[in-house]
Amino acid sequence: MRLRTTCLLTRWHMTTTVKTCFKCNTEKPISEFYKHAKMGDGHLGKCKECTRLDVVANRLKKLDYYRRYDIERSKLPHRIADSSERVRLSKQVSPEKHLARHAVNNAIRDGRLTKSPCVICGNPKVVGHHEDYSKPLDVIWLCYAHHSQYHLGQITLPEKENAF
Repeated sequence: MRLRTTCLLTRWHMTTTVKTCFKCNTEKPISEFYKHAKMGDGHLGKCKECTRLDVVANRLKKLDYYRRYDIERSKLPHRIADSSERVRLSKQVSPEKHLARHAVNNAIRDGRLTKSPCVICGNPKVVGHHEDYSKPLDVIWLCYAHHSQYHLGQITLPEKENAF
């Protein structure tokens, strides 16, 4: 005859305010670790910074896979609906931006406007930056990186005579 034993498990809670990351061996506040229900203290063993670096490295290592994944994911019905809704709302919030972008795209299509390389680095993959939306065809051509940096206030644009 076999004996049955029953174990009573109780949830164990650690109350700590600091933790050491197993990747960088740095002691950091517990708020610098993502929550993880299956860990003893309820937080992941590596800090948020190390986790982010691992995620970026993994994405770069498997870039083709993630590009295909992102394309397929963007085709899901709820994502298409969300994207359409964002476009509709942006048209309502900033109609002048929408009209300026539309005017630039039509001018490029009709041959009235041609794209130039980025005025800062010369990259041929560019977007048109509008300083004034009331002048829709008056654009400065910037690559995606420099356009983002400009809007974050990290760089300034060259004078207009040098930009065209």
